Amino acid sequence: MANESPYAHYSALTLKPHPNGILEVVMGASQSANKKLSTADHNLHRELASIWSDIDKDPQTRVALIRGEGKGFSAGGDLGLVEDMANDFNVRARVWREARDLVYNVINCSKPVVSAMHGPAVGAGLVAGLLADVSIASTTARIIDGHTRLGVAAGDHAAIVWPLLCGMAKAKYYLMLCEAVSGEEAERIGLVSLAVPEDQLVAKAFEVAEKLAAGSQTAIRWTKYALNNWLRLAGPTFDSSLALEFIGFSGPDVQEGIASLREKRSPKFDPSCPF
Repeated sequence: MANESPYAHYSALTLKPHPNGILEVVMGASQSANKKLSTADHNLHRELASIWSDIDKDPQTRVALIRGEGKGFSAGGDLGLVEDMANDFNVRARVWREARDLVYNVINCSKPVVSAMHGPAVGAGLVAGLLADVSIASTTARIIDGHTRLGVAAGDHAAIVWPLLCGMAKAKYYLMLCEAVSGEEAERIGLVSLAVPEDQLVAKAFEVAEKLAAGSQTAIRWTKYALNNWLRLAGPTFDSSLALEFIGFSGPDVQEGIASLREKRSPKFDPSCPF
């Protein structure tokens, strides 16, 4: 139908249009009723990769605002998806492409993106959260890359943006040790644009989105395009990090990482290394 929404086929993401061309993208709305954190299963991972190109082509949308529903922003990859990636080459290849597209589609989306992160912010959701043009976290948010805890390289988005945002020393510390960064600390080191109390988070994100929606769309979009050339320059670094991450999904460490998460214990990785 001619008037059908360009987002009618989305089911894992909840899309809420607001006045002045603001589109709210909500992760985990269907899971929050069960008091669960939003996890990126097969469907959500695919939709997070594709939504940004649809937003880019939507003439009704000027600004996208992404947030999580319930206890946190995002809880990372669903363990079922992670196991499928570790055990099935075809799934691994498909998810690699989605992970690549997620990063580049956020970067290349002409519309400005605002993120509002609270609680845990991990995994595919964190990709959009930190690549957003204006990233806002609650002071108590817990930003965790999570990859080395699972036994794979920090691929997703980390190499393309963390060193640029917070510097190489901080990036290596948090990514290699898999340490959590509070929203307050994330603002201090430049990892996010702003940190505010959690009860002000969504209101502040909409305030920023309203300002972006009311501004010169050509000026704002071209400014984003020019600034994101810094990220495009890091494209080869990102591509290699993503490839190394997905090589890891075929190795033994990820099996121990999955088992330790299921059993709620610390991982016991083999201390030897094949290279």
